[in-house]
Amino acid sequence: MISAEDVRAAGETLEGIAHRTPVVTSRTLDALAGGRLFLKAENLQRGGAFKFRGAYTKIASLPPDRDVAAFSSGNHAQAVALASSLLGRRATILMPRVALRSRKASRPMCPGS
Repeated sequence: MISAEDVRAAGETLEGIAHRTPVVTSRTLDALAGGRLFLKAENLQRGGAFKFRGAYTKIASLPPDRDVAAFSSGNHAQAVALASSLLGRRATILMPRVALRSRKASRPMCPGS
């Protein structure tokens, strides 16, 4: 079970690393929904998704000599690669054979966002 203290500790780990993404509103969406909507703009997070927060927090909690591996062809793969790079860790990203061609890289790469 994740405690409030776990959330605070993760926040401290991410301080100065993760972007503080804005919360935005839209009158058009409010009207369509019949109520007030608040949208967290996590597309502006490093790596383009909220998954960076979890990847960085987990990898930072591992012993310094531990490398990581992830099975993903999407945002999780990008988050693990970026977090590992920032923490000086090696990451192996395993992708499904059916991954979209646009998601595949012909050579190792590290997202620099």
